[in-house]
Amino acid sequence: MPADTNAYGDIFGGWLLSLMDSAAGLTAARKAKGRAVTVAMDGMQFHMPVKVGDEVSVFTEIESVGRTSIRIAVEAWRRERHSEHAVKVTQATFTFVAIDENRRPRPVEDGRTNN
Repeated sequence: MPADTNAYGDIFGGWLLSLMDSAAGLTAARKAKGRAVTVAMDGMQFHMPVKVGDEVSVFTEIESVGRTSIRIAVEAWRRERHSEHAVKVTQATFTFVAIDENRRPRPVEDGRTNN
């Protein structure tokens, strides 16, 4: 939306980062079977701008699961409104930690892979 843009009509990078963090958070919460919080994000490079009216798709994939943490690869893609061609605009890796009701780290449920 126009309110999410800079003076040149491109979407703010922070808006896109927020969308990516939300998608990764949903993936982390499903894997953790409960609350998980963002503790880190690897660097992010923007390959091209996202314009107002573009469709933005975010994809996640769990890279690794530790005792309490989950690393999730996230990619954001844009597709112009009247095009069938999508282009990757950025990617990053987010790290989440599963937490309990006291906001303390807790083990991720069984079925994890240790890396």
